[in-house]
Amino acid sequence: MMGTLTLAQDPPSDELLSTNPLALLIGMVLDQQIPLEWAFKGPLMLQERIGELDAADIAGRDPEALAKVFAERPALHRYPGSMARRVHELCTRIVEKYDGDPAAVWTTAPTGEQLYKGIRNLPGFGEQKARIFVALLGKQLGVRPRGWQAAAGEYGKAGSYMSVADIVDEPSLGRVRQYKQSKKAAAKAEKAANTEK
Repeated sequence: MMGTLTLAQDPPSDELLSTNPLALLIGMVLDQQIPLEWAFKGPLMLQERIGELDAADIAGRDPEALAKVFAERPALHRYPGSMARRVHELCTRIVEKYDGDPAAVWTTAPTGEQLYKGIRNLPGFGEQKARIFVALLGKQLGVRPRGWQAAAGEYGKAGSYMSVADIVDEPSLGRVRQYKQSKKAAAKAEKAANTEK
């Protein structure tokens, strides 16, 4: 992978995300319902607890034992049990479909659409998260198969500050956070308006 990520806003964590494809995938899976910096610090914390991050090793672990590792203080996530299960499922899929090589998720995709489909089929990746991950790979790590921007949807647009794909420093993190807050406020207002009808 090329490019240095700044998603965790913590140099050792960001170094791991930038050089270890499995760490990046795990960080994306953890990125929900907790601050994104904490989610992306999770892979380094997990590595410190279990040793090298390796898909086959994690897939071969007992899911209940893995959940205990996630729950150790400080917990890797607000929901350590369900996230440990999801990471276990992610690693199992990588072993079964990509022979244990997480980077193969993108290095074997000849088009943006196939890249999106491959990511979408991973446990923990819904439609939106898969499109964001396509955008992150294209914008920051030079993974740009034909049609990647179309596959990323609105997240692939240049100059946007909508997701982790656009975070390159602290100011851009602030702009992404601002965008997300405005989206939440708009959704809340719409829900309130519909309730009044």
